[in-house]
Amino acid sequence: MKDILQELEDRRKAARAGGGEARVAAQHAKGKLTARERIELLLDEGSFEEFDMFVAHRCTDFGMPDTRPAGDGVVTGWGTVNGRMVYVFSQDFTVFGGSLSETHAQKICKVMDMAIQNGAPVIGINDSGGARIQEGVASLAGYAEVFQRNIMASGVVPQISVIMGPCAGGAVYSPAITDFIFMVKDSSYMFVTGPDVVKTVTNEIVTAEELGGASTHTRKSSVADGAFENDVETLAEVRRLVDFLPLNNREKPPVRPFFDNVARVEDSLDTLIPDNPNTPYDMKELILKVADESDFFEIQAEYAKNIITGFIRIEGSTVGVVANQPMVLAGCLDIDASRKAARFVRFCDAFEIPILTLVDVPGFLPGTSQEYGGVIKHGAKLLFAYGEATVPKVTVITRKAYGGAYDVMASKHLRGDFNYAWPTAEIAVMGAKGAVEILYRSELGDKDKIAQRTKDYENRFANPFVAAEKGFIDEVIMPHSTRRRVARAFASLRGKKLVNPWKKHDNIPL
Repeated sequence: MKDILQELEDRRKAARAGGGEARVAAQHAKGKLTARERIELLLDEGSFEEFDMFVAHRCTDFGMPDTRPAGDGVVTGWGTVNGRMVYVFSQDFTVFGGSLSETHAQKICKVMDMAIQNGAPVIGINDSGGARIQEGVASLAGYAEVFQRNIMASGVVPQISVIMGPCAGGAVYSPAITDFIFMVKDSSYMFVTGPDVVKTVTNEIVTAEELGGASTHTRKSSVADGAFENDVETLAEVRRLVDFLPLNNREKPPVRPFFDNVARVEDSLDTLIPDNPNTPYDMKELILKVADESDFFEIQAEYAKNIITGFIRIEGSTVGVVANQPMVLAGCLDIDASRKAARFVRFCDAFEIPILTLVDVPGFLPGTSQEYGGVIKHGAKLLFAYGEATVPKVTVITRKAYGGAYDVMASKHLRGDFNYAWPTAEIAVMGAKGAVEILYRSELGDKDKIAQRTKDYENRFANPFVAAEKGFIDEVIMPHSTRRRVARAFASLRGKKLVNPWKKHDNIPL
């Protein structure tokens, strides 16, 4: 019996060693942790339960039978994050460069199937050289099996991808299907074709970092939702995100203890809006003052900064926030902002996370580049996302809400539950100057007359009361009471039930 127990311990030790001391040292030299070290940091201490530790590849070509390390380059299993169950897989770059084989893919598919069946999030830690060339089409088939499960899990359980090394070719499409992608600065990259292929095909000379580094994907492409300094910080932030999310689409988001007065009055908000309607202010100040303990987890902070998306808690419960940012492009909606916000709204709706919308939007960004880029279709994505969402929706208009952008930003007409406005709100078809130039075109030569017309238009329409008279605004509220009013609104909506007409699925303008 002792011999068998010793054999088990020896086999476990060999499996835990990964690619061996030299390769582990090389991984550490790059400032990267090993697959198992990452899992230890991500999960609660002692909670990890591993699957398939002894699985080995079945490849018989290219001398592969001579090297059959246990685990085959990926560590899989389940554990807890602050006591709540998650499934996890972590690719091991020290074993065949973390490349995906048939059995490697089967291990990943197994935990994904279990996650869907048992209703818990999937966290994938990616650090892989791509498909294992020695296995040819079998490894490609493995990727496709993983993709299919990503698709089936979408909207059922949260899926988080953490890119902690190279992620190239077919490997990038699994993260792309997931809900959130986080990268590590300077040590992770994603691209469909690497720098060498790019040089051969297009003659462009580009580094891996420029082509698919964290800066590229958080600022330019919007592929990644956030980037952090190192493995440790990244995994800590993933833990923080998991705390905001429900385990699956049939459960409510977690309710955390909170130590913040729901009726907290913020007198500083009464002077947040500048006297000059064209002067910007920071919308994040309002978000932080509404949130419990000023805790805000921002999503895609570096991309399309004219709109802010992320999670806060109100009375301990998760709320998704979408807010125009007047500091950037005056808070205009454009192609990038519409896409960013639409995807976020759809995620919140899929997982029953209520949505708070803070509005200060002068309209859609004009110009040929926007029209040629399809701002009509992209703007329609946000409109569609808000219109189909059945979760509680509370909207606060702080200043401008002009034209079609007023409609798009969770207006009453898109089934907004509570639509509040500050006294500083201006709800109109367009700004006074533009409106007067159209309405009184014949008087444009008379500056004094036009100035008076503009003033009259502002007095009549640059306020929230015309909309309130029609019932499009439920209440004009004092800025300092925003937290209390929003908290009470969401509290009253906890039992909300709204069902859309039956359909196989919708046809959002992608």
